[in-house]
Amino acid sequence: MNQNQIDTLAQDIVRLHSHTFAPCTPQAVPVSTDPAPIYQAALRACSALGFIATDAQCLARAWQAQTERTGSLDLTHWPDTVEDFGLQTSPTVPDFAPCPPALGLYAVLPDAAWVGRMARAGVPTVQLRYKSTDTAAISAEVHAAVEAVRGTNARLFINDHWQAALAAGAYGLHLGQEDLDAMQPENLAQIRRSGLRLGVSTHGYAEMVRAHAIGPSYIALGAVFPTTLKRMTTAPQGLARLAAYARLMRHYPLVAIGGIGLEQFPAIRATGVGSIAVVRALVNAPDPEAAAAALLQAMT
Repeated sequence: MNQNQIDTLAQDIVRLHSHTFAPCTPQAVPVSTDPAPIYQAALRACSALGFIATDAQCLARAWQAQTERTGSLDLTHWPDTVEDFGLQTSPTVPDFAPCPPALGLYAVLPDAAWVGRMARAGVPTVQLRYKSTDTAAISAEVHAAVEAVRGTNARLFINDHWQAALAAGAYGLHLGQEDLDAMQPENLAQIRRSGLRLGVSTHGYAEMVRAHAIGPSYIALGAVFPTTLKRMTTAPQGLARLAAYARLMRHYPLVAIGGIGLEQFPAIRATGVGSIAVVRALVNAPDPEAAAAALLQAMT
């Protein structure tokens, strides 16, 4: 296949899938030494469709693997088969302790008082996202959050502070990609042995593959929509990418997160994720308990 044929193939992929992933901002095509023409065409196409370099490369490998596995090139089928991404070909028990397949409404909250308030309002999954560098304050807040959910049915995840989560006996831990970078293998092994559930944030294909390698209890997908709550290094993923991610990672409990309000719940639910995380929809609501009730209803 010559360069003109590769370019034509890339244009065909873009034409067939641009209606799904548009609007998008084209990205520079990563430099690649892989001579496989399907890989090269898919790399160009995925870059044109707005996927960042690491995700475009991940998808290009999947397009190549899909073609080799099926023995034919199907430009209409966006890769969504686990083995084409180098993942296990059958679902197994995660390396970390399992959690329910659908975590339901997932409230991300700033302190233990909010955790207790939303747990008592019936929110099934809550996360303490407490921002501090004071070790004593972190320990006190995590212990207070564990106490705050006692007597409720809420599952409590602690964001970042894994040592405090272990010491306090929390249900689970949530880590971002930067947190994973800072973790030593022996730390992850300690968390795994403890029975603490582990959730991991992802923002695209390459990070999902990375998360899969450690076998977390659930995978968070986002940011779906623009959010001002934290600085994002990737653009909002949108509903089409969320649906594609959900098809690929369907063997995991999945949590959609990022800029989601009540009005978006039906569209998010339609992608197949079993949980929706919210922040402002609760903590900025005039009546948080009433907001929780409406959001819980939208999850059914």
